[in-house]
Amino acid sequence: MSMIDTPLMRGLERVLDQSAFRHQIIAANLANVDTPGFRTRDVRPFAGEIEQAMAGNEASFTPVAHEIRGLLERPDGNNVSVDRESLLLAQNQLRFQVTVQFLKAEFHRLTSAITGGGATS
Repeated sequence: MSMIDTPLMRGLERVLDQSAFRHQIIAANLANVDTPGFRTRDVRPFAGEIEQAMAGNEASFTPVAHEIRGLLERPDGNNVSVDRESLLLAQNQLRFQVTVQFLKAEFHRLTSAITGGGATS
């Protein structure tokens, strides 16, 4: 175990991995907006996945994309909504950025502890 391998760091790492996986799913949905018969997919429930990741539950680290039911379907069978996916993408990007800020703060805290509190940003 290294000095930077703290429970918080592991949890934040898993949240970043979850966010990156969700980004791929959302991007695939947007890329297939005009593909007949394509069905919207997402990680469900994403908030629960993050809570489990932060709690250190290793089983939650393997996210699975599921088809989202109940969305408005076009005549070609596609149910991707650009508005919905754009909103989810923005939320996911914000979650990723906030997690990176927490990670930076944790690195700063560890650096400060190592240097005896004399580190400056």
